Amino acid sequence: MRVPKGSGTGRTISGRPRGRPRRDIDPAAVADAVAELYAEGGFDNVSIGGTAEKLSVSRATLYRTVPTKDDLLGILFERSTRDLFEQASAVTSTGTGPRENLHALIRVHVDAAVRMRRYMTVFYGGAGLPPDVYQRWQDFSRRYEEIWVGAVSAAMDAGVLGRDDPQVVTRLLLGMCIWISRWYRTDDGRTPDDIADSVIRLVSGPGPT
Repeated sequence: MRVPKGSGTGRTISGRPRGRPRRDIDPAAVADAVAELYAEGGFDNVSIGGTAEKLSVSRATLYRTVPTKDDLLGILFERSTRDLFEQASAVTSTGTGPRENLHALIRVHVDAAVRMRRYMTVFYGGAGLPPDVYQRWQDFSRRYEEIWVGAVSAAMDAGVLGRDDPQVVTRLLLGMCIWISRWYRTDDGRTPDDIADSVIRLVSGPGPT
């Protein structure tokens, strides 16, 4: 449908004045676009031009809001880490027991490692992030690790895990789960739940004989 000539509205169907470039850039849409570019071609495929094309805006319009590739990575990073932190907080505040909390955290992190596999290693190294975003990455890492240390400590107290240094055990578990992002392939028949089950069996030890 077109606005009839001479209608006097001076606007497009979207309600934006004719001839005026789009200026509203939704950070969530930017994050989605950058994630798609990563999935299609990895780190080198991410660019201002490619993101602008995904968003159907001009490069100049996007550049006013997101001037560099590092800023694009920062937007994707902040959305991803916020979601991960919220999920981890939610599964450990349900009132279930130490075993269930630990297993739920493992599933959250394995799922994130698979879902974010194209860019997780970039984030966890901190490379390619603007200085202010890198500082927030450090804060996220500290708070996220605290959730895990609490769950691991509770699991040790309940006899779910053997007694050891909770922080060391936490970092070993996180490192193991993060490494999934390096070797996971969609065509090998394993689902994130299958992999999480393997991790859970590993940390739980042998069952009753």
